[in-house]
Amino acid sequence: MQLRLVAQVLTALTLVFGFSLATHAEEARIGALTIVDQQYMGQQRDAVNELVERNFGGRFNGATEHDLALLQRLLDRQLVRPDQTQELQALGIILGDLLAADLDMHWVVYEDKVGRSRALRYKESEEYLFPVTMISRRREADNRETVSDIYQKAYDIIDGRKPPRPFQ
Repeated sequence: MQLRLVAQVLTALTLVFGFSLATHAEEARIGALTIVDQQYMGQQRDAVNELVERNFGGRFNGATEHDLALLQRLLDRQLVRPDQTQELQALGIILGDLLAADLDMHWVVYEDKVGRSRALRYKESEEYLFPVTMISRRREADNRETVSDIYQKAYDIIDGRKPPRPFQ
């Protein structure tokens, strides 16, 4: 009974926060992004960059603070609204690119009994983040947590699970 409750809580947390709080290697199949995944994600990045360029005269440049601020401005000015799931998920791809660069992670396809997702994997570990939905699920639920806070929570989860560096 307790194990079932724990599983339900973990599932709920994953849905609410949009990232994994536990490893699921036994249940999931992990693979490389397909060409279709890569093209779709590239189109999503381009669409968000065009929106930023059109409204702010700039582009995402991979600098974490700069890009997080641009993502937040898109939300604050309601250029991407809570009912625009695809656009919110495009913001999640940009967020994921920042997390990938800052945490030495890479994009993979994560498929389990719930479905197929694009996820970030830390090296070859069983540690995953699901940034595509981190922003969308919150906004759709009227949660106004800042993009910087979402980023920091995800960062802290993976950073806290990394093995210590030598001499630390």
